Amino acid sequence: SGDLQSFDVCYHAVIAYHGTPYQGWQAQGHTQETIVGAITESFKKTFYRECTILGASRTDAGVHALGQVIRLRTDCAIEPARLLKALNAHLPHDIRFRSCDRAPAGFHPLNGVVNKRYYYHVAQRPPLPFVSRYVYSPYVAYDRERLYEALHVFVGEHDFRSFCTGDEQESTIRLIRSIRVEPITRYRIDRIVVDGPSFLRHMIRRIVGAALIIAASPRRYPDELREALAAKNPETTLATAPAHGLLLR
Repeated sequence: SGDLQSFDVCYHAVIAYHGTPYQGWQAQGHTQETIVGAITESFKKTFYRECTILGASRTDAGVHALGQVIRLRTDCAIEPARLLKALNAHLPHDIRFRSCDRAPAGFHPLNGVVNKRYYYHVAQRPPLPFVSRYVYSPYVAYDRERLYEALHVFVGEHDFRSFCTGDEQESTIRLIRSIRVEPITRYRIDRIVVDGPSFLRHMIRRIVGAALIIAASPRRYPDELREALAAKNPETTLATAPAHGLLLR
C-alpha cells in the first residue's frame, strides 16, 4: 500500500497486558509465550514484516502491566493510528496497545527513566471475583499498620541481594524512594505502591512476601528484615509473594 516505505522507523507506544498466561516479558528461545513474542508474531501476521520490541521494564512470568513503555522498530513506515488499530485487532485479548506515536530521534525506553511505579495488591480475605486474578490473599490475616512498618524498612538505598533471585551479575544496590499502603475499600483490598528508578528481578515480590510474614505474626518484628538486608544472602527463607498480585504502573 502507499503508506509503506522501505526505511527504518521507530514508534513509541504504551501497552497494557494481563500477564498470567505468559512466561514474562522477554523473548525466550524455548517458548513463544512471552509478551514480546506475542507482539512480534502479531505484527508479522498483520503487516508481513519483522519488528523488534524493547521495553522500559522486563516483567517476570505472570506479572501484569498497565502502562509499559516500549519502542517498536521495523523497516516500514505505518501511520501510528493504523498500527495501533490493526495490532489491537490481531493481538491476543490480554495484550493491548494504549497509545502509539512516531518516536523522536534517538528514543530509547531505558534512557532517562526517572521513576518506575509498581502496585502489589493484597487482601485480608478472598477478594471479589472480578479482581481476584490481580490480588494475593495470604492464608493468614495481616495487620495493615504492621505491614506498613515492615515495608518502610526498605525505603532508601540498600543492597537488596537478599531480596532478588541471586543470579544477578550487576550491582544489587537499589533505591526505593517510597512505599505506601493504600486501602481500596470498594474492593476490600490493599494496594502497596512502590516507587524507584529501577528494581531487581523478584525484588518487589520478595519484599512484599517478607513484609507480610512480619505483618501476620505479632511475634515477629521488622528487625528481621533489617538483618536480612545486612546479610546480603539471596538464599534467605523469607517468602516470595506470587506474581499475579504485581502490576507495573
